[in-house]
Amino acid sequence: MSTASTRPPEGRYGRSSDERADRKLKVAGAVLGAALLALVGYFAYHYVVESKISAQVITFQSTDDAVEVHLEVHKDSGTDGYCTLRSQGADGSEVGRADFRFTGAATRIDKVVTLRTTAKGTTAELLGCHAG
Repeated sequence: MSTASTRPPEGRYGRSSDERADRKLKVAGAVLGAALLALVGYFAYHYVVESKISAQVITFQSTDDAVEVHLEVHKDSGTDGYCTLRSQGADGSEVGRADFRFTGAATRIDKVVTLRTTAKGTTAELLGCHAG
């Protein structure tokens, strides 16, 4: 004696509800994945393109109450902005911090700036540069 199957014959009644749900989940996942990829690309593009000012500390020399910092700045022509520098003492505490403005049409600025400190600074650290 054979038992009767409770499944309908293959291909006779269309897709099952599970197959339709799987297809909807795949489509929703693909749409969300594409949206996430576009969002990451947008932020990456603006992070790279909007960086109009970059700089680096070439050398520094410290005295008891100041640090002279040789700073090289690269910026877009006509972009104004500022760079933030700080100095730390031998014990790691911050002894000075200041913003230095850069204006004009030059795209490369080589400048020695003086950072006033409350004690002898042992470092000269560039914290960042911003347009504006």
